[in-house]
Amino acid sequence: MSQIATLRQLQILLALKQHGSITAASEALYLTQPTVSMQLKSLADKVGLPLYQQTNKVLTFTDAGLELLKTAQEVVNSFERLEMNLAGLKGLTAGTLKIAVVSTAKYFIPHLLGEFCKLYPDVDVNFSVGNRQQIIDRFNDNRDDFYVFTYPPRQAPIKTHKFLQNPLVAIAHPEHELFKKEKVTLQEFAKQPYLMRERGSGTRYAIENFMREHDIQLNIRMIIESNEAIRHSVMSELGVTILSAYTLAYGEDTGLKVLPVEGLPIQSQWYLAHYRGKKLSPIAERFLQWVLEEGSQQLELESKRVLGRQ
Repeated sequence: MSQIATLRQLQILLALKQHGSITAASEALYLTQPTVSMQLKSLADKVGLPLYQQTNKVLTFTDAGLELLKTAQEVVNSFERLEMNLAGLKGLTAGTLKIAVVSTAKYFIPHLLGEFCKLYPDVDVNFSVGNRQQIIDRFNDNRDDFYVFTYPPRQAPIKTHKFLQNPLVAIAHPEHELFKKEKVTLQEFAKQPYLMRERGSGTRYAIENFMREHDIQLNIRMIIESNEAIRHSVMSELGVTILSAYTLAYGEDTGLKVLPVEGLPIQSQWYLAHYRGKKLSPIAERFLQWVLEEGSQQLELESKRVLGRQ
């Protein structure tokens, strides 16, 4: 059988999947749109089937396109792994570490990466942030070395490593009336206008489970899709919320204070995950070992410091 695709064509196809349009893919790859279109047409001709279709400016992949995307990701991963394995044979600690995290983790994972890169300054890092579903989509495509979740996808070919506690704390404006009380009951807290994360958020999932277990109904005032927007809404005295302590440890906490609510913090767990069966590169192996043995301890100390000062 003749060669179906070049490596460059596979990279272009992956860029199209990632960015959602020929225009965005060409910009990401620093290629002209005609070049990208021509390469994709050539690839479809070789396959003998259409790879994608566009309806009302929405691009969707055909079954043939999805199958080729899966192989394309495997091929690109193999070349990257080969490059890093060869570097390892030469005694080098270089390569690219690709990590994708849910939005709350963006507050502390950069601090882990910063410390790790001090130890291995020749390592390049590809760092992606998204909501839980976006990170699951990246996992399903096997695009990264590691993924950070509080609630990893179930029934997926996934290998997880517990590496950090994730205390969820009640937060309000420092002048909120509940701060007049030495201790706030969960029932009193639930009556306040509540600012909730969007459906699909790991934080929301943990909060809903906790409230269900305690037979508590929150007084939801707004549903907000980012921690930053929620924090600013609390600062503006629009309501109270429950967020990870790490949003205070490493985010802006001016105008925010932890409420002493009975039964809180809610204890959840951060997981470092990778595709089960994926052969990790030497630098990915070192990162995993370092996080489990050293890096996570530094973050836990910072979380305890924040909770202790509130």
